Amino acid sequence: MEAFSPIPPDWAITATHARSFCCPSCQRSPKEAKSVWLNRRSPVYGENQRRKWQEFYKCECGTAWWAWSSDRPPSEFAGREQEE
Repeated sequence: MEAFSPIPPDWAITATHARSFCCPSCQRSPKEAKSVWLNRRSPVYGENQRRKWQEFYKCECGTAWWAWSSDRPPSEFAGREQEE
């Protein structure tokens, strides 16, 4: 499964909305997901006309969940100066 495929995987149909950006069943990070799919065909416009997408994850525990891309926590690399 390609994360950017226009066709959603079967497991995404039963995904539940996670309020925190982790698996709602076991609290694992999305970095540990077995599968990922981004619904880039249907962006939603939020505050300041910024686009956000649904990010779908299938966790190691078998739970399928999704969250908004705008809910993603900042990257650990954000704000770092580029090393020379």
